[in-house]
Amino acid sequence: VQLQASGGGLVQAGGSLRLSCAASGRAFSNYAMGWFRQAPGKERDIVAVISMWSGGITYYPDSVKGRFTISRDNTKNTVYLQMNGLKPEDTGVYYCARSRTVGTMPRASSEYDSWGRGTLVTVSS
Repeated sequence: VQLQASGGGLVQAGGSLRLSCAASGRAFSNYAMGWFRQAPGKERDIVAVISMWSGGITYYPDSVKGRFTISRDNTKNTVYLQMNGLKPEDTGVYYCARSRTVGTMPRASSEYDSWGRGTLVTVSS
């Protein structure tokens, strides 16, 4: 599967952005999808995971819980990340990724095998 993330940009602290990740290829709906963030000089960290079903189980780390919402539309092969209340520490390149194994909801980047090119989010203070 090929993934293409979009929707990044420059926003002031407290603002909102909605990222989209379009998938091409087969079997999108059989796998959990994740959004990751990589800040300059730091590791790539998970910010959201959604199970294989539209409206399915989600996971968020404490750093974004209550501010970010992941969703997916399997009819459009697209996963979204709605980001509200953005903070300067949310700045980074955001990547979408497909989990490696059907039926799992991994949090480690090593458990994802298909990655989009990333979209830059910059939050100014």
